[in-house]
Amino acid sequence: MKVLLINGSPRAKGNTARALREMAEVFERQGIETETIQVGNQAIRGCVACGRCGTLGRCVFDDAVNEVAPKFEAADGIVVGSPVYYAGPNATVTAFLDRLFYSARFSKAMKVGASVAVCRRGGASAAFDRLNKYFTNCSMVVAGSQYWNSVHGGAPGEAEQDDEGLQTMRALARNMAFLIKSIALGRERYGLPEQEERVWTNFIR
Repeated sequence: MKVLLINGSPRAKGNTARALREMAEVFERQGIETETIQVGNQAIRGCVACGRCGTLGRCVFDDAVNEVAPKFEAADGIVVGSPVYYAGPNATVTAFLDRLFYSARFSKAMKVGASVAVCRRGGASAAFDRLNKYFTNCSMVVAGSQYWNSVHGGAPGEAEQDDEGLQTMRALARNMAFLIKSIALGRERYGLPEQEERVWTNFIR
């Protein structure tokens, strides 16, 4: 079993990394492999709605999105961590997720997703809500914790002082590990939920 940890911060060793590391330690104790992927410091452009991914089977822009897609397909879960900018996630990680979730056409049903927002003071719940929408749009299971998935800290290293935030990360990782293992057992015994052929309805014809 494996979980991808996506660091959407431009700082590879900042507070977002600290929050994800707290989760990684729990996953490892639970026997779940992890891989942390740093995307927040990369030049990742947004989707241009060209539609080429439908024929290519990958995004037309060959960057971290295409590198992560097969890892995402093979993983049982994904955690996306981001600093909060103007009450939302970092624009780089948003561009990354827009293209990853749209261009990677494999079924994401019953994979487990979790988002983590890291902020100096406010805006964490709005960023957290924005990130969760990627998971709920494709039949993924969203993991919760004892509080909204946020850690506080402004300057690098300040997250270390947020005892409640780090505890929230540990609880989130334990819950996520339980869901991943339970879904694996359920898949073995019952299979995955039936999925109908997708129906597209436009409001304007």
